[in-house]
Amino acid sequence: MMMHCASKRDGDFQNGARWVVDQECVNGGGEHTVVTTKTSLVLEQPHLLSESICKVLNLWQARNGDAISVQDCEQRWFRARINNLDTLEATLTPFESIERPESALEVCVYQALPNKERFELVLQKLTEIGVSHIVPFVSNHSSTLEERDAGQKKSHRWPDVVLRAARQCRRGCLPQLYSVQSWDDVLQQLGNWDIKIILDAKGGLWSISEAINGAQPGSVAIVVGPEGGFDDDEIVQAQQQGAVPVKIGPRILRTESAAIVAAALVQHLAGDYV
Repeated sequence: MMMHCASKRDGDFQNGARWVVDQECVNGGGEHTVVTTKTSLVLEQPHLLSESICKVLNLWQARNGDAISVQDCEQRWFRARINNLDTLEATLTPFESIERPESALEVCVYQALPNKERFELVLQKLTEIGVSHIVPFVSNHSSTLEERDAGQKKSHRWPDVVLRAARQCRRGCLPQLYSVQSWDDVLQQLGNWDIKIILDAKGGLWSISEAINGAQPGSVAIVVGPEGGFDDDEIVQAQQQGAVPVKIGPRILRTESAAIVAAALVQHLAGDYV
């Protein structure tokens, strides 16, 4: 079932995103997946959750005995265990104070569809790195969704890959995974991000560090091409939308490696990687 992602709002949890919200979000991710209590939490003291929060827990496919990351009304984060979960209420017991698990920097990775199962690896690792939006797209040299699903349909597994990775790495919010976009869609959306970079192993003149240049952006878009890279005209079109062509070091990376390394570098330079 397709769901439209909730638009962002200004607040402590995330900077308000200037995101094109009319694109299809296939996993129901976004800020509304944060488990937030209306009262302060105290370690080892059970806390009764409302029906509305139980609905959020359902998005995480939570069960009795599961541990989750939760934020209280004072914007403190905890690991907490769920008990007595049903459709109307549940009990949550915090057992550990944790650092905020979500970066204040919104990172969107536009990933040209790779061959085989590589996209599942990309989804897993980008979720672990803390990326907030993942948008697969079709470029001149990429696979198409039809080609990917021709032998055996696997794209339906993508939301579950994101969910499992988010639970494993203790995310506080499910990243938003979007339906496959066209190259024209990507170009149209690039203006919504404070800084946008496009990986260009052949002609990139700048590093990611030089592209960010000490700025403190609220959001960064990373555009990653397929095996073989982008056509020259695709690079020019992205530049016309404000994207900076960058390269990652002297070696040629596979598309899935490039996405993972670029996202980690962006988190280090402008996000919560120290």
